[in-house]
Amino acid sequence: MAPRRPTTRPRATAPRAPPRAIPRTRLDVDARRAQLIALGLEVFSGRAYDEVSIDEIARSAGISKGLLYHYFSTKRGFYVAAIREAARRLVEETRTDPNDSPLARLHAGLDAYLSYVARHGPAYAALLRGGIGSDPEVAGIVEETRALMLGRMMEDLPVAKRSAFVRAMLRGWVGFVEAAALDWIEHRDVGAQALRDGMVDVLLVALRISASELETADKP
Repeated sequence: MAPRRPTTRPRATAPRAPPRAIPRTRLDVDARRAQLIALGLEVFSGRAYDEVSIDEIARSAGISKGLLYHYFSTKRGFYVAAIREAARRLVEETRTDPNDSPLARLHAGLDAYLSYVARHGPAYAALLRGGIGSDPEVAGIVEETRALMLGRMMEDLPVAKRSAFVRAMLRGWVGFVEAAALDWIEHRDVGAQALRDGMVDVLLVALRISASELETADKP
């Protein structure tokens, strides 16, 4: 006897919106690679690493999966290239005008940072939380970006105040900014300006503590 068909239909689910397709054009190697990385940034900024298939990327790029693997030998390699580009853009977008006051530069830099995080929330979270596990190359990109941010702040300080204690305090503040930004994109219940102002206040406290430490160290 043939099995009875179910009397109820499965509940329909909304189809996932595919990534924006790249027009089919002939490009040189560097241009095509840059275009693929841009597509990877778009996809990984909206979805987690495990939710993205290499077949989907190839279809959206208008190329075969084999050709995609010609540019990036693995899905992980493609992801790492996208993350590296995301880090480069973050560093570039948070540059400030050296002619502005230190406080104005701090405000502008944090505004740009939070704007970037708001646009690339999932990718930012995956990057800092290890989106593809404990990957040393991704971790290296994260640490390199942190070092660049820390270096900028150290360069803005007078040479006499660039102590090891100050460096440690500023490095701790960078970690605080990252953790606060992760909480912000997860809950979305704090305004960007209020969060920015809180980050500034924490940094100013850290710098006051650093100044006190330097004064204590200078006393006989």
